Amino acid sequence: MYRKIVVVAVLAFAHGLSAQGAPPPTDIFLAPLSMKDGVPVVGTPVNITHQPGYDNQPWFAPDSRSMLFTSARGETQTDIYRFDVASRATTRVTQTPESEYSATGMPGGQRFSVIRVEADQTQRLWSFANDGSDPKVVIEALKPVGYHVWIDANNVATFVLGSPNALAHTDVRTGKSDTLSRDIGRSLTLLPDKSGFAFVRRVDSTSMITAMTWPGRQTSDVFALPPRSQDLVWLGPGYVLSASGSTLLSRRTGASSWAPVADLAAAGLTDITRMAVSPDGKWLAIVAIPKP
Repeated sequence: MYRKIVVVAVLAFAHGLSAQGAPPPTDIFLAPLSMKDGVPVVGTPVNITHQPGYDNQPWFAPDSRSMLFTSARGETQTDIYRFDVASRATTRVTQTPESEYSATGMPGGQRFSVIRVEADQTQRLWSFANDGSDPKVVIEALKPVGYHVWIDANNVATFVLGSPNALAHTDVRTGKSDTLSRDIGRSLTLLPDKSGFAFVRRVDSTSMITAMTWPGRQTSDVFALPPRSQDLVWLGPGYVLSASGSTLLSRRTGASSWAPVADLAAAGLTDITRMAVSPDGKWLAIVAIPKP
């Protein structure tokens, strides 16, 4: 059974906010993505949010036609928005007094899950119908949750804030949780072959990408993230895309180092963090701070 972790840090840090709670002025950029001779080619990124404040945490729908993301638009809380790739139209999905983060489609395709900051600042995993209606708590007892990934329809892995942060697994049928690892980073990703998921754990001064098979729970280290990076996306089995500063970097299993893919400074991107790849492999969403 999962043991409650006492939180001594400001909960806002789970979402990259400052100590004062003001979100960084990030935008989401969309760039064409292709592969040439097994190497990723990233086209010119276009700012698809381009508004003051916080736009972050993109997630592509399974059909690659739309993307959910988190946005604070002149209000004190964040809501979930949907971006249509073909029309480039943005629509609001949630409109609540609470803040919602990290929208992620749930297995089955009828709902999406979020990290919700409730009125008393409790952070728990909630879900909504795809139109933003019918909010429900997914895991009643587990808190404070910062990030999550669905392993399958019945199992979810979560980043739980604490000292240190913990990786928890919950069977949503029973609500029972257990701790899988500690001192982890914020990046939780499903493995490309759906054989399990990956998380980032602290090893000395490095952030090690670690794969966990499911349901076997066998772990294996992939390789360390590049310096200054907390985030990654998968281009294929054993093939990772990350970033450092304004530069995108890729690395395959067996390679001795990260290879530069593109420097996006000239396109106006700085401090690249989160990314998302569309399931059809044609689009890359990039979270960055735009140049003034």
